Amino acid sequence: MINGGAIMKFIRKIAVLFLFGLFLGTFQTNQVLAQQSASDFDVEKEFPKSSFFWLGTYTKYRIGEKLWYNGEYHVRTRSNYVNEMAQLYIRLGLSYLVNKNFEITGGIVTPFYWAEEDLYEPTDQIDKIVPQFRFWQQYLFIQPLGRVKVYHQIRTEQRWRRDFIEESPFLLTHRFRYKLMTYIPINTRDFQQGTFYGVFYNEIFIQAGKSIRYNYLEDNRTFGGLGYILNENIQLQAGFMKTYQQRQNGVDFNSRDILRFSIYHNLDFYYKKNKQKTGNINPVFN
Repeated sequence: MINGGAIMKFIRKIAVLFLFGLFLGTFQTNQVLAQQSASDFDVEKEFPKSSFFWLGTYTKYRIGEKLWYNGEYHVRTRSNYVNEMAQLYIRLGLSYLVNKNFEITGGIVTPFYWAEEDLYEPTDQIDKIVPQFRFWQQYLFIQPLGRVKVYHQIRTEQRWRRDFIEESPFLLTHRFRYKLMTYIPINTRDFQQGTFYGVFYNEIFIQAGKSIRYNYLEDNRTFGGLGYILNENIQLQAGFMKTYQQRQNGVDFNSRDILRFSIYHNLDFYYKKNKQKTGNINPVFN
């Protein structure tokens, strides 16, 4: 008989080894490319700073015994946090619950980006708003550690994106993401109605494709914040995120300061009538 616990341990080991090898190989490659890039273009390393505000709504609705609908809806602004529009972002997906500590998800993403016009010459003909088209897959492992919950998220994306210059073609690139996240209850032992909790995570983004030459390490995000469980259906979260994005030359990095406020809404349509209330509420993962 197949042992589910043994399978999960094996999958975790393979995932950790894969991610470590991918990160190490990409890091070494970027070091070489960055040195080559600096030598070829004689560019001094720069870290231009910018500030953003991200407002997000996350929905997770149970529609079957092991099926969930996932939706994310974001408004993102920039330039002193709120002076300019940056993105509208819609992510839709369907999740399958393998067991209580492992789920897989797949879906589509349709973000819209607003051009930073000061980065272009006055003579450039640009589209002020440009869409992207993506497919995404996600593997989420939950690791309970006493009162603390640790999440390991592996996400892959296939992205068709283009420049803001008019008539620019859509090019296919691939992105690989790993997020390590933890929730820690503050005023209660378990996660329940009225619980305040700390949330911390780090996420690394690696990209690949014919158009990617030097900036394989696309982004690294570190977040710290505070959450509150209003009830079994609604949770609130606010915090600060620092990110470093590797630019196209492989040498410079964008340094971004991001304030985030998120609303989480979950419903259980499948067990709505006969679900037994235990008082424990799992924090919703983003």
